[in-house]
Amino acid sequence: MAFKLGTTDDGDLPLNGEINVTPFIDVILVLLIIFMVAAPLATADVRVDLPVTNAESAPRPDQPVFVTIEASGRLTVNDHETAISQLGQAITSATGQDREQRIFLRADRTVSYDRLMQAMNALRSAGYLRVALVGAEDVSR
Repeated sequence: MAFKLGTTDDGDLPLNGEINVTPFIDVILVLLIIFMVAAPLATADVRVDLPVTNAESAPRPDQPVFVTIEASGRLTVNDHETAISQLGQAITSATGQDREQRIFLRADRTVSYDRLMQAMNALRSAGYLRVALVGAEDVSR
């Protein structure tokens, strides 16, 4: 005659085959909020007050090279300050000797025409003939 004393339960909880996705969704939502806040901060460039244009926007290349002339007269190549006499060398290092690459020139609306032409002449003498002038888009259209 055999009988059991006690229960077959060892005190363990029963196995649950379902996955709890609530913590996963919480983490994803926090990451989404972080990226939504950080994305506009990552696109901050040199602040320039560009004049408005009514031309159609051209597609932007993967690795654009920007030459920027600020209102103070400061000249930058892709956020690196350079002198007008060193502009050709700075562009060459940014493009990797590719003289056919389009150079985007943007200048504050208060920059003198003389300063703009100095930059364009420096680009021409360095062998960069494909220069695009950048302007702010007209949002009233």
